[in-house]
Amino acid sequence: MQRIVVLAGGIGGARFLRGLKSAVPDAEITVIGNTGDDIHLFGLKVCPDLDTVMYTLGGGIHEEQGWGRSDESFAVKEELAAYGVGPEWFGLGDRDFATHIVRTQMIGAGYPLSAVTEALCDRWQPGVRLLPMTDDRVETHVLVDDADGGGRKAVHFQEYWVRLRASVPAHAIIPVGAEEAKPAPGVLEALAAADVVLFPPSNPVVSVGTILAVPGVREAVAASKAPVVGLSPIVGDAPVRGMADKVLAAVGVESTAAAVARHYGPDLIDGWLVDTVDAGAVPDVEAAGIRCRAVPLMMTDVDATARMAAEALALAEEVRA
Repeated sequence: MQRIVVLAGGIGGARFLRGLKSAVPDAEITVIGNTGDDIHLFGLKVCPDLDTVMYTLGGGIHEEQGWGRSDESFAVKEELAAYGVGPEWFGLGDRDFATHIVRTQMIGAGYPLSAVTEALCDRWQPGVRLLPMTDDRVETHVLVDDADGGGRKAVHFQEYWVRLRASVPAHAIIPVGAEEAKPAPGVLEALAAADVVLFPPSNPVVSVGTILAVPGVREAVAASKAPVVGLSPIVGDAPVRGMADKVLAAVGVESTAAAVARHYGPDLIDGWLVDTVDAGAVPDVEAAGIRCRAVPLMMTDVDATARMAAEALALAEEVRA
């Protein structure tokens, strides 16, 4: 049985995983999920990326928006707003609240996030082993200009992404707590035992990049005997979804498929897929020491995504040979 490890963020990672499962239904897939987007709201621990993977693969996701629950209602959010309790900009639905209540209760009872995630997945049966990157608290913050004070201030990534909609320049991305964090149980073991490691078209800075910021994870990926293949989240010099160009700029990386490949580098990835519209980037990526192919990379449906995943696995075999 092929053992595949995927470093995943939220929507892009979750949708890629659905295609991967369709492409190789018999594979043993371990997902190392980003927890840098985690935030504490209303006294609850919210893990957006873990939940998006869990809901998407378990059949409970709101398909149109790609996050949150299907058939959702917002009575609790409306009541909180009536009491003047915020933040109003983060929309937790009633069904989603239940997940966060269970998670927070279990953590309060002494269970680590990895055990809690396993328990939540017992309900959803996502068909993959979902591991948080760490059991320790890590939160990605963004350094922005302070409109009031004239200097700069750090805001939680969720505030930057959801409330500000990345409308102001990001001067730095800081995964707060990452330096002191340890990989969650099973993370390093999964990477060591992998036949293939994949970087889906997730945000290279605040999703995959934050996972790699946990001490030991980057080293384990680099030391893996398995081929490591990534899929570009940039198509035609623009993010397929979201505002990855904003955070790439903060770390000095151009918003191009080739620049993201070089950002990861040949010490980390062996292969890189770009979209057919970026076929001109292939020689540039290969000159950096990374095997590169141009294939369709738009996740328009599960079948198209499965073909992308199959191309990534084919490139991995090419690298291995």
